[in-house]
Amino acid sequence: MAGLFPNGGICAVVVGRRAAEMRRALRLALRHARTIELRLDWLRGDAEIERMIRWIDGNRRKLGTGSRVTLIATCRRVQAGGKFRGSVARQIGLLRGAAAAGCAWLDLEIESAEKISHVEFRELRRGVRVLVSFHDFRTTPRNLRPVSARLARVGGDAIKIAAQAGGLRDALRVLETARGGRRVVAVPMGDAAAAARILALRAGAALAYAPVGEATAPGQISFEQMSSLYRAGRLTRRTRVYAVIGDPIAHSLSPQLQNAGFRARRMDAVYVPVLVRDLRDFLAAIEPLGISGFSVTLPHKEAILRHLDDCDPLAAQIGAVNTVVVRGGVKLYGYNTDYVGVLRALERRLPLVGSSVLVLGAGGSARAVAFALARAGANIRICARRLQKAQALARAVGGEAIERKRLRSEFFDAIVNTTPVGMFPGVGESPLEARELNCRLVFDLIYRPAETRLLRLARRRGIETVSGLQMFLAQGMAQWEIWTGERAPVREMAAAVAHLA
Repeated sequence: MAGLFPNGGICAVVVGRRAAEMRRALRLALRHARTIELRLDWLRGDAEIERMIRWIDGNRRKLGTGSRVTLIATCRRVQAGGKFRGSVARQIGLLRGAAAAGCAWLDLEIESAEKISHVEFRELRRGVRVLVSFHDFRTTPRNLRPVSARLARVGGDAIKIAAQAGGLRDALRVLETARGGRRVVAVPMGDAAAAARILALRAGAALAYAPVGEATAPGQISFEQMSSLYRAGRLTRRTRVYAVIGDPIAHSLSPQLQNAGFRARRMDAVYVPVLVRDLRDFLAAIEPLGISGFSVTLPHKEAILRHLDDCDPLAAQIGAVNTVVVRGGVKLYGYNTDYVGVLRALERRLPLVGSSVLVLGAGGSARAVAFALARAGANIRICARRLQKAQALARAVGGEAIERKRLRSEFFDAIVNTTPVGMFPGVGESPLEARELNCRLVFDLIYRPAETRLLRLARRRGIETVSGLQMFLAQGMAQWEIWTGERAPVREMAAAVAHLA
């Protein structure tokens, strides 16, 4: 595959409505990228496209086209999910101009490729390589072999299959088309396919697309993240893969935290986010993706227990797991490091023995909090939307369930929010009103934002506050140590997320 795109497999995607705007984006991309796709169809009209092509032609030496930089020209028509509204003949003409200006590759969608003659296609390929592409922005076709065969029949230099993935199962089927050393660009699209996009080059795809600026397809990850955070261009079959699973997952800073640890210790490992709505879909992808371990967040911390081969006794007692080690490719072993995070966040601020603590929520995180504080000697109260679930957790820790209407008249040493209310992007929400905050300390497990609306309400009332960032760091570093067997690089990992929360 190195022969196809010798200047690198991460392809920076450049867009712009005007030629001047696209030139600025191209200059930005050239700071770090050496394989760049120019989405000419995004330009407003033929005049702007021609202006951009002339500029490329006049700046060949400065750009280093053909040697230091590989430019791919794309002018996708509306019928294939692009923005170009002209005829196929006009599209081909503009692409020929881009090739003459120094673009080494042209991306021509199958819909247009099939409308021109074999003679015209051979003419188009003269002095340039052609990537014949297929896009489905709705779903992943049930059978991708006919799609591959259809693309191959056109006779280009490589083929591209891009399809919207409903989950990892779909994304893996798209990646499978790139196996075997064929000249294939496999692009799983959609939020559920983010991890597969990051791992595409590792799986054998010839390119992985990443925008510089505005995204051009569903689920794209920025070039900066692809190249720096995930180091996607350096991943190989030997790279160990770790993940964080949840729904939602976009808010998670775990990739920044864990990947900083791997970089600091110079480990050949990567940690990727996986949007998981169906837990079984993810579990089926563990072995194909080569996942060595994963973090578990909302809403799967309790459900994952049913799928484990073994579990740490404390995690089993808590009834929630946030850390899984994969052994032998398929055996799952569960742990709970939230427990450690809670104690590290609170023990220096509050004498836990005999303290009265209200735990808001009754899910997986609430279970870890309640068990940790109860074992430390605190008196636990549980308040949750579902009274039955609150009562079950209260019984498990020797505490008491309390209805919300009683909060205005009760006093606690600490209130701990374990619900997602107030988490990014719903930053304007709070699980409690100011008059319900009758306590000395409020601890919110949410770490993004670092100061939630709940914590602001508490601070205005003169109540001490504790951000979830401290617990996040403690539990995350404990996870890292479980997976690697080494001491976590505390300073580097903390610095990686301090300015992002």
